[in-house]
Amino acid sequence: MQHREALTAYTGAFVDELAKVQIKHVVVSPGSRSTPLAYMLMEHPHIQVHMNIDERSAGFFALGLAKASKSPVGLLCTSGTAAANYFPAIVEAFNSRIPLLVMTADRPHELRDVGAPQAIDQIHLYGKHAKWFVEMALPESTEESIRYARTICARAAATAVSAPAGPVHLNFPFREPLIPYLNEPKWFGVDPGPSIIVEQSVPSLPEDVFKLYAERIAHAEKGLIICGGTDSEEFNSAVISLSEKIGFPILADPLSQLRSGSVSSEMIIDTYDTFLRYEEVKENLKPDLILRFGAMPVSKALTIFLKEQKNSEVLVIDGGAGWREPTGTAAAMIYCDETVFCRNIANRIRKSSDGAWMEYWKRVRDYTKEGLSRIRDRQELDEGKLFALLNDLMPDGSSLFVGNSMPVRDLDTFFHSSPKKVRLFCNRGANGIDGVVSTALGVSAVVKKAVLVIGDLSFFHDMNGLLAAKLLELNLTIVVLNNDGGGIFSFLPQSNDEKHYEALFGTPHGLDFQHAAQLYGANYSAPKNWDEFSDAFTSSFTKDGLKVIEVKTARKSNVQKHRDLWKDVSREINSLLNEEK
Repeated sequence: MQHREALTAYTGAFVDELAKVQIKHVVVSPGSRSTPLAYMLMEHPHIQVHMNIDERSAGFFALGLAKASKSPVGLLCTSGTAAANYFPAIVEAFNSRIPLLVMTADRPHELRDVGAPQAIDQIHLYGKHAKWFVEMALPESTEESIRYARTICARAAATAVSAPAGPVHLNFPFREPLIPYLNEPKWFGVDPGPSIIVEQSVPSLPEDVFKLYAERIAHAEKGLIICGGTDSEEFNSAVISLSEKIGFPILADPLSQLRSGSVSSEMIIDTYDTFLRYEEVKENLKPDLILRFGAMPVSKALTIFLKEQKNSEVLVIDGGAGWREPTGTAAAMIYCDETVFCRNIANRIRKSSDGAWMEYWKRVRDYTKEGLSRIRDRQELDEGKLFALLNDLMPDGSSLFVGNSMPVRDLDTFFHSSPKKVRLFCNRGANGIDGVVSTALGVSAVVKKAVLVIGDLSFFHDMNGLLAAKLLELNLTIVVLNNDGGGIFSFLPQSNDEKHYEALFGTPHGLDFQHAAQLYGANYSAPKNWDEFSDAFTSSFTKDGLKVIEVKTARKSNVQKHRDLWKDVSREINSLLNEEK
């Protein structure tokens, strides 16, 4: 009896503190050892529990919830390999700076390393991919123990959201019996004492340092701003204001959220992945100073361009105090909140330019955009054209999640700036193709009118994630680009090895995804032309539940079509620019 009282008080206090620190969503997978926390989570009036049977899927679902809500999300599972199945999602969360509070139940200490069932070593299970790990104390009902449970919870939540955000791991050993008293919800109705408050500040710089960098930026005649993956409307507004004041174009990665909505500006350059492939164009676009914000952009052409700028001063501004600088060209790593930096620099500069540098970038952008628009003339189903059409078809206020490999690259190339508000998502922390369906479903639990565009292999990797859509009654439109294998490898040197290419890289599977759609109760369609696709896509927003649209394309011809288009665009840009000289 005393054990159950302690279990109730301890877990009740911890869960109540979760609600107090504004963790509103917890993804739970079934299991016996996690019963005390699972029961308390279900009982709490201010926490929404999302059940997900598969822990691997659950981890990515929580990741999507946290991405879309911009707030920490909890995860709970039982002991053993259930906890190990969280690992891929935790790796992604760590690398993409997404806050998760991971709670794993465990056997008590006397049942470890003695051959007890469902017992593995869970101490520091996620290694360096967890920002903080705590082996929780066994439940007690003393005042000190209750205070401890609340304090660890508050500290864990604060650690998860502190820059750089990421996952924390709390391991809970529980002895049997595992059932708390549910007829005494005192921890939810009566405040047992004050909670600890964790205050956090926004990283800034001394006045003299702001002045130093303001002078450097003011003296730059040809500057660039490069924005990788971010998701802050406040920052986007600040960086556009800075750009307009100093005359620096913004090379905006699609995941920067700068290509859509009210923040869109003429300062935004969105076709650089195409025109930075051409040496003749790059010769006229060499900057003397570069400001970099956010994660590394998707574009390989841009990364190569950055590496080539040996004479440019590169300033990387990172409020998370990390080292997101794989090019090895940075002159300074500036650990300051990105919005604070932009506003302070803008306030210290009175710069006026003739605008010639900015106008040149705009002309190249517009010429490139006009050339790329010819992809719309293709009659056959084509992966690049799909993203050009999505520019027109995506509803205002919607979300578009894309898979890695080719989908995110075609998004970068063909999904151009638009006044419509469309939030763009992708798992670019570790750039994996696993867990994408589940992450997109997590986003769909927060954002209405959610769309996922995904390759066939990535879809196959996470088909079991589709169950969450059925059980949680989520609405998601999935466009599966099925080219029967790994299309991204066709763009790489491996494709020249005909002997082993198909077996090792092409990996054709021959799957018919209609059967998967039927298994999970999804509405399925396989359009044969673009009119049928447009009808299926548009009508999907009038239907509840899961919708799967399978677009079958030709893998072998896709790469040649891309290269032919890039070649034509290159020729036209050079011709137009030569005419202006």
